Amino acid sequence: MVRPTQLLHPARQAAPARPAATVLLLRDSGVGVEVLMTRRSMSASFAPGAYVFPGGGVDAADAASHAQARRREMQSELHLTQAIAAIRESFEELGVLLARRADGSHADNHDIAALDRGAPFAVQCAAMGLTLAADEVFVLARWITDRDLPRRFDVPFLVARMPAGQTPVADESEQFEPVWIRPADALARHHEGKFFIIFPTIRTLQRLLDYATVDEVLQACAATEQPLWTSCPRAGLLAGREARYMEHELPYGELALVCPDGQIAHALDWQCEQPVPMLKNLLRLTAPNPGVMTGPGTNSYLVGDPGTGYAVIDPGPADPEHLEKLWRAAGGDIRMIVCTHSHPDHSPGAAPLQAMCHQRPPILGLPSAPTARSHSQFVPDRALKDGERIRLTGTNADATHTLQIMHTPGHAANHLCLLLLEDGLLFSGDHVLSASTTVVDPPDGDMTEYLKSLDRLSAACSEHRIGFILPAHGYVMGGFDGEAKGAIARLKAHRLQREARILDAMRAQPEGTLDDWLQSAYDDVPPRMWPVAKRSLMAHVARITATAAGH
Repeated sequence: MVRPTQLLHPARQAAPARPAATVLLLRDSGVGVEVLMTRRSMSASFAPGAYVFPGGGVDAADAASHAQARRREMQSELHLTQAIAAIRESFEELGVLLARRADGSHADNHDIAALDRGAPFAVQCAAMGLTLAADEVFVLARWITDRDLPRRFDVPFLVARMPAGQTPVADESEQFEPVWIRPADALARHHEGKFFIIFPTIRTLQRLLDYATVDEVLQACAATEQPLWTSCPRAGLLAGREARYMEHELPYGELALVCPDGQIAHALDWQCEQPVPMLKNLLRLTAPNPGVMTGPGTNSYLVGDPGTGYAVIDPGPADPEHLEKLWRAAGGDIRMIVCTHSHPDHSPGAAPLQAMCHQRPPILGLPSAPTARSHSQFVPDRALKDGERIRLTGTNADATHTLQIMHTPGHAANHLCLLLLEDGLLFSGDHVLSASTTVVDPPDGDMTEYLKSLDRLSAACSEHRIGFILPAHGYVMGGFDGEAKGAIARLKAHRLQREARILDAMRAQPEGTLDDWLQSAYDDVPPRMWPVAKRSLMAHVARITATAAGH
């Protein structure tokens, strides 16, 4: 957990989230799933003029109407209340009735005509012998309104099949212009500026693109009885404008670290002109070396504060301007320079940066192994030990910054990761990246060692309550419970899935070459990336061969 004293922005309390419910009424068409949407009133206090799914607040009558609703065996009390609210709102706003008569048949337009949209809903249904079809309403997702907004809602996005024979009719007070539309068409029209939809609606429609039929959607929801995803988006600044992101999107973790309470204050644009403050004791300066292998560039991190001096993690290439900016950001007070490994985009800047400092801080790391390539030779002033702790210490209790060393071979034989223990941060070097998988290039790279190191990092995340991973390339990762471990678990699963594909290719073509296996096992990777992928392929083949030989 990050120490509150190190946060850049004062803590603030988000507005409480009100319970609400919305429902996606779906039907099959000849060209895929269609969803029913309506336009909100232009005078609405929330999202005026936006096309939305019917829904609204959950009220006390919804919770008191359980006896009048059909329910599934595994449907919780909460989800039953939410389903009842969604059924009520779809009737009040669109005249759509999800209910059954006493004989089990679905309600039709005759029943709808007998009901008054302005009168208590459940009471009327009971008087007519109608039972609410809550068992036909499933939880798709859960959205919690962004922390920065003054009006917030906690909303399940429910799904149900549109009852046959019914025709939606908007109430013409809250909702207007009901329309059946394919998710892809809604997104395209929104992109053209012809169909205004808000962020949660956009992301929900994007997820619906994965389903070809209504049955597929309902079966996916019924299989779990829990939201398929839960999101409380975060906002940052991109090109000077607000941009919002869900948990699975790359900038989310960085926003969670820098602005945990939802302040819209962090610029997400990649630049190498000035350091980016992330915490009071953490700055990031990205080197001007973007590329296929480096992404936006190599991240150099400054850990510390004016009272403790600074540790530089990965000074990057020997770029004079980049090193000058690092030196100035630290006020010249650099106490140590740590290189996660010896590759040319990480360590060459160490010696010239050291020469700029009056006190000549030690260069720390592990020397390159004999297996390292000629352009990756590195000898530190002092070799670090696995488990060793190095400290920057100031004059008060909150001014201690302890970095614990972990030897994590795999990407390189001399690769290190560092844990900032007081704040639960993992500096992962190239072992864990945010936007891609790292290259494991034999002989200095070793896939078996790489996977073992992932397991060690996962265990360290549990032991030291690591909340965020700071990679050498790309945005910070993490930001919600267990996500640091989750990112590592997904990375390992991806590697093992790739290895399974390689093994299948080797079995299918036992006399094949590396290029043959590459084309088969990496057919989901653009061919322009195959020369890079071939290096990791070699590492996987070496691991498969060693395993088969019993090593």
